[in-house]
Amino acid sequence: MAAMESMSGGGGGLIFGPPGINGDEEEEEDSPVILLSLLVQYGQMGLCFFDSKDSSLHFMRDTADTYELHLLARVIQEVNPHVIITSAKQERCMTRFLQQLGSNPDYKPEVVTYPYVDFGLEVGKQRLLSAHLPFLPASTSERDKMSYFSSCFSFDSPLMLRAVGALLKCLDRRRVGVELEDSSVGVPILQFNAYTLKGVVCIDRDAYSVLQIFKSELHPSVYKLHSGEKEGLSLYGILNRCRCKFGSKLLRQWFLRPTQDLAVLHRRQEVIRFFTSPRNSDALSTLQSSLRNIRNIPTLLHRMSLSHTKVTDWQSLYKTVYNAVCIRDTVRHLPQSILLFRDISEGLSDDLHHIASLISRVVDFETSIAENRFTIKSDVDPAIDEKKRRMMGLSDFLTDVARRELEHLDARIPSCCVIYIPLIGFLLSVPRLPGMVEKEDFEIEGLDFMFLSEDRLHYRSQRTKELDDLIGDLHCDIRDMETAVMTQLQNTILERSASLYKVLDLTAELDCLMAMSSASQEYGYTSPKLASHRMITVTQGRHPLLELCSPVFVANSFQSSESQGRVKIITGPNSSGKSIYLKQVGLIVFMALIGSDVPAKEAEIGLVDGIFTRMQSRESVSVGLSTFMIDLNQMAQALNSSTGNSLVLIDEFGKGTNTVDGLSLLAASISHWLRKPQVDVPHVLLATNFHSLLQLGLLPSSGLLSLLTLETAVDGDELVFLYQLKEGICQSSYAANIATLAGLPTSLVQRGVEVSELYRTGRIIKRIDKASSDEQANSCRSVVEAFLSLDLEDKDLDLQHFMKEELLPSAGELLNHS
Repeated sequence: MAAMESMSGGGGGLIFGPPGINGDEEEEEDSPVILLSLLVQYGQMGLCFFDSKDSSLHFMRDTADTYELHLLARVIQEVNPHVIITSAKQERCMTRFLQQLGSNPDYKPEVVTYPYVDFGLEVGKQRLLSAHLPFLPASTSERDKMSYFSSCFSFDSPLMLRAVGALLKCLDRRRVGVELEDSSVGVPILQFNAYTLKGVVCIDRDAYSVLQIFKSELHPSVYKLHSGEKEGLSLYGILNRCRCKFGSKLLRQWFLRPTQDLAVLHRRQEVIRFFTSPRNSDALSTLQSSLRNIRNIPTLLHRMSLSHTKVTDWQSLYKTVYNAVCIRDTVRHLPQSILLFRDISEGLSDDLHHIASLISRVVDFETSIAENRFTIKSDVDPAIDEKKRRMMGLSDFLTDVARRELEHLDARIPSCCVIYIPLIGFLLSVPRLPGMVEKEDFEIEGLDFMFLSEDRLHYRSQRTKELDDLIGDLHCDIRDMETAVMTQLQNTILERSASLYKVLDLTAELDCLMAMSSASQEYGYTSPKLASHRMITVTQGRHPLLELCSPVFVANSFQSSESQGRVKIITGPNSSGKSIYLKQVGLIVFMALIGSDVPAKEAEIGLVDGIFTRMQSRESVSVGLSTFMIDLNQMAQALNSSTGNSLVLIDEFGKGTNTVDGLSLLAASISHWLRKPQVDVPHVLLATNFHSLLQLGLLPSSGLLSLLTLETAVDGDELVFLYQLKEGICQSSYAANIATLAGLPTSLVQRGVEVSELYRTGRIIKRIDKASSDEQANSCRSVVEAFLSLDLEDKDLDLQHFMKEELLPSAGELLNHS
C-alpha cells in the first residue's frame, strides 16, 4: 500500500509500508519507535537513527559498502527500524535493496522517500542548529552550538550529516513523542551517540591519518595528473600486493572495517600462515599468476545483459573463467582443513568449466579480432557454415559473371567487375571514361546508375538483380545468425552468473590474503594470538613504516593487562621516539584486527573495539574552530566514546593553551580514567613533556598507572638517543641539547640555559642588553661621593648649578642603566 505523506512547506514524500501503515497514524503511547535515515552514494553509506525510547539520536560516520549493501543489511538487522527514510533520487543498488526488503514477509518497515533537496548538506546543518536540545541553554548562540556539535559529530561525514537533516524533518512532521503538545514544542533530542556495528572496530578519520594507514599523493606522471591519486608510503601501500583490482578494493574495505569477529580473523590467519611457509611458495606463485587474469566480472555481465559485448569482453571473460578453473584445480590439491580452500574447491562449480569450454568451442577469437566483431567457429551452426562457404566461393563466381556482363557493354568500356556491398547487394562496377562529366553521361542502356565512387561507376543490372534474389544478402545473414548465436551464448552465461559472482568473492579474498602473506614473508612479521580477553602484549614490536625508512630500528615491547599498566605515561626528550612508539602500538593492534601478521617477535592481542587518537591537530577553515578546540574535540571523543576495550593514543595534549590550563586539563583527563572501575579503563598511552604532571603529584596513585621513558645518554655536550623504552621518569627535556642538534646559534642556546636555570631556581632574570650590576654600583658610588665632597657652608657654592650640571646627568645615566 502506498500513501502520500502530508507535507507543509514544499516537497512531497512517498511512503511504502505494510497495509494499514501510513504517515498519519500514531504509534501507541508506550511503544518506542526507531526512525532510520540513510543516504547511499558512490559506494559510501551515511546514516543516523532516532530512538523515541530515550529520545536519543545515533549516528554512524560515512562508511564504504558493497554494491549489494551488505553493511546496510547488518545495520537494519541490528537496529530493526520501524521507519526508513531515504532520498527519492536513489542509486540502482539502493532501489534493488528496498525491493528485496519489501519482499521479506517477516519484516516490512515503512519506507519514506523525501525529495533529494531535503538531503542537502547546508539544509542538514541548519535543521541541526534549529533542533530542540533541552540540555543546552536557550541563549546558546549558533557559533557555540556548532562548537558543541563538532565535538559530537564527524563533520567529515557529509552523507551522515545530510541524513540527519532528513531525519529531523521527519521527526518534526510526525511530532514523535510530542503528538499532544502545542505545535510550537519541537521534538526533544536528549543525547547524541556514535553508533558502531557490533564486531566492527571504531576508528575515525583522524586515527587513519595520524597512523598513516592510508596516504594519498598526486601521481608523479604528468599524463596521470587528472586521473586521480596514488597511494603514498602507508600501511595499505606496503600490504597491498594484490594482483587484481577487486582484490585491492576488498583489501581497502578490510582496512576501513577492522573486525572483532574471531571466526573471521582466524579464517584469514590460517590462510596467511599457510602461504608464509617457504614450502608453499610454488602454490603461491601459481595462484598469483592465475589471479592476474581475473577481470571485472560485474562489468562484463552488465554489458552482456545490455548486449553491448565487445570482442575484448569475450576474451576477458574466457581468461577469467579459464583461470578461475585453474585456481580451483590448484586449491583442490591444498589442505582442505583450511576453510577458504574448502570454500573455493566447493564454491567454484563445474559451471565454470562448462562456460569456458562453451566459449572456446563457439568463439573464433582470431577472426573476431581481425574483423572487430563477434564471429563463431566452424561446426557450430551448419547453416552459417554453408553461407560462409558460399561467401568464400563467391569471388570466382563473380569474376565469371563480370566477364559475361562485359560482353554486353559498350566497346569503350575496357573492364568491369561485380562487387558485393552489405545492405545494398550485388553491383556492376565500371571505370569512369574521360567523356563522362555530367550525370547524364553516366547513363548506360540496360543499366540502372547507383552512385559514383573513386572514379568508378556502380550500376545495377538485370543479372545483379538475379544474384540478389538467388544468393541474397549473405553478409548480413551471416552477421545476423552469428549475433543470434552470441545472444544464445550470453543467455547461457547469464543463467550461470551466480557462479561467476562467487568467483569474484572467493578469488578477491584469496588475493588479499596472499598479498598480506607476501608482505609478512618479506618484512619478517609474525602471526599474533587473538583472544577475547582485555590484555595486549607485544614483544619487540616495530613500526611497520619507519623500519623501512631507517637503517637501524630499535624494537620496543608493550604490555597492558586487565589490572596493571593500562594507563601509560611516557616522558622523554623531544625526538626521543615517543610519538613513534605510540603509533607503533596503534598500527600493530590495527594490523591484528584485519587478520594480518604484525611486526613483532610475539604478540597477543585482546579484542579492541576502538582506536582513538589525540596526536595530530587537523586544522579546518570550513569548521571554523581553533586548533586547540579541535584538539579538545578529539580528546572529548576519546573520553566519551572509549570503553574498557578501547585503545587511546594521546600525544602532547594541552600544549595549545597556556601551561597551567593545559597541564590541568591533562591531569583531569588522566584522573578521569584512573578513577573509573578497572573494567571500564581503556588501554591509554600518553606522551607528554609536562614533567610537572608527575613531579607535583597531580595524579591519584593507582596500580593501573605505569610511568615510562625513552633512554638517552649524554656524551659531553652531545645528547645520544638510545630509543629504548624503560620504566621511570625523564628528569630533563634536554631542550638545549636538541636545540644545538637543530643548529641554533650557540650563544642563543647558552642564554636559554641561563634563563631556564634562573627561572627554575626562582632568581631574578636580568636583561643582557643593560649595564651590569657592578657598573650600576660604581655609578651610584660616584654620585654619592660627589655629593659628600661638597662644602655646604661655602658661601660661593652654587648648589643649583651642581644639581643641574653634575648630579642630575649622573642620576639620568643611572636610571637609564636600570
